Amino acid sequence: MWKYVTPGIPDQMFETLPGIPLTKKEVRLLLISALRMEANSVLWDIGAGTGTIPVEIGLLCPNSNIIAVERDEEVLRLIKQNCDNFGVKNVTILEGNAPECLAEILLKPNRICLEGGKAIKGILEIIWQYLQPEGRVVVTANNLESLYKISESFAQLQARNIEVVQSGVNRLETIGIQQTFVAMDPIFILSGEKL
Repeated sequence: MWKYVTPGIPDQMFETLPGIPLTKKEVRLLLISALRMEANSVLWDIGAGTGTIPVEIGLLCPNSNIIAVERDEEVLRLIKQNCDNFGVKNVTILEGNAPECLAEILLKPNRICLEGGKAIKGILEIIWQYLQPEGRVVVTANNLESLYKISESFAQLQARNIEVVQSGVNRLETIGIQQTFVAMDPIFILSGEKL
């Protein structure tokens, strides 16, 4: 389905469900860059949603192990369908609520992707315990409160090499008979390393 070796699969190529967030292509590119994957990394994608990150990483790093964690059974089927559609074979899908279900995962991560969530600070502190030394966490925030909680957690956890990027993306879209630029919601992408 995706014949290229670079990431950036168009959003419309993914199967979706109403109300289930899809990480937009431009944000996915920033997340993938921030993860700094190695050929055989173990990635935990917590709150995997439609599975866009596991699919893109699975194609980019076929020797990596990706664990997609999601709590909703219908969304789990969606992740599996998207992986199957793109021929991605290195994704394991785990049903459960984070952080409680994380103890079930045998492979410990050296990369973690965590996109939002109400209890972001508590989850971040728990996943940090599972992260291998020199591992990397990438977290997103779409509001000031989450940004503050993540920043505070990184400081308390003594994360190193912290980076923060705010996306500001406009897309050309056709509205009626005119083409116009439409702004996507800005999002903060924070990353840090465990030393």
